[in-house]
Amino acid sequence: MSYKTIMVHMDTGARASARLELALKLARRFGAHLDGLFAAFEPNPREFYVMAGTADYYDTHRKLRREQRGAIERLFRAELTRAQVGGAWVTPEGDPVTAVMQRSRTADLVILGQTDQEDPESYIAEHFPETVLLGAGGPVLLMPYTGSFESVGERVLVAWNGSREAARAVHDAMPFIARAAHVTIVAASTTFTSAESQASCADLAAMLARHGATTVDITRFDRDTAESTGDALLSYAADGGYDLLVMGAYGHARLHELVLGGATRSILATMTLPVLMSH
Repeated sequence: MSYKTIMVHMDTGARASARLELALKLARRFGAHLDGLFAAFEPNPREFYVMAGTADYYDTHRKLRREQRGAIERLFRAELTRAQVGGAWVTPEGDPVTAVMQRSRTADLVILGQTDQEDPESYIAEHFPETVLLGAGGPVLLMPYTGSFESVGERVLVAWNGSREAARAVHDAMPFIARAAHVTIVAASTTFTSAESQASCADLAAMLARHGATTVDITRFDRDTAESTGDALLSYAADGGYDLLVMGAYGHARLHELVLGGATRSILATMTLPVLMSH
């Protein structure tokens, strides 16, 4: 099992080139085709034209966006050539969130960036990564907006609570898990009894071993009652030197609201390492 089509979201934000660098590393590792999908915030032209004196501003903005997109496309193509990775540049029309979600459904792995409130150029839409995550239908690898990551997937931490979403994430992360130098399964639910936790984690460890995971261990962290599960997972990952967190995403999207589970919300807000999530 491997990822054969990887899609990376490209925009005009400060971390676009870092996402591309990570995507190229993973495309080389898995022998994958890499799609670079450009999607950026685009204001509604009707909102400009109904206001006197704003039409010229909108035309200038549109020209600047076209120039920025051209520069990013040239970077993408040059980096593909340098890395000797096959790929394609994609510039869909229409709503950027819908475009990313639809295209993600024909990729084995999607790479997005964490929301960065300090970088207006990275703004696509409200709850952009969350909406794509819940609508993608497959694994989404989220990259933090700070930090550099020389390795991803060498030391994997699996957050396990026996749920459907957690199981989906584990299966979706199997190309990473099977190649990892070390995998740790952590019981991440307070609803487990000790016996249930050990039995469920042991079954999971046996399955991963059959898929080729060479070193798998099981742990259960004790967290302070005031500490959220998400914060506890991030602390554990940092202390153990893990470079990938695998977990299920809990929640659902509606037309005008987005409801996420507490751990999912916490991780998306404060992640300090790449996180592979599936819903």
